[in-house]
Amino acid sequence: MRQLLKTGTGAALVVAIMFIGSLGLWVGTPLMWLWIGSQIQGATASLGAALGVMFIGVIATIGLLAAVLAKLSDVYRANCLARGQTDPGHFVLEGVLVISAGLTLAVFVVWFFFFAGTSPVPIGIHL
Repeated sequence: MRQLLKTGTGAALVVAIMFIGSLGLWVGTPLMWLWIGSQIQGATASLGAALGVMFIGVIATIGLLAAVLAKLSDVYRANCLARGQTDPGHFVLEGVLVISAGLTLAVFVVWFFFFAGTSPVPIGIHL
């Protein structure tokens, strides 16, 4: 496994895992905790309990995913140093997070305006 991480293929694999993890951060975490909150609210009829659990759960999940992504960034940096390259710092992780956030936002905007049945102009308002 260590030999794989010293190759360019290993670096690409680590970046791909970082990208998947960052999509989980932007998409998976909110959807998962919305679903869990809906189950809690349905079972207890308490919106406050559902919101409290969702708030704590989102914070904990984001903290966990951020730690995993930082560790993957450290693996990528060690990979670069093992191949004799300069230390890129956390530049790759930052780039992955920005690109995945932009992609997530673009997909959401397309879904919202074209597939969710919404109108960009509120219905019933005459201009």
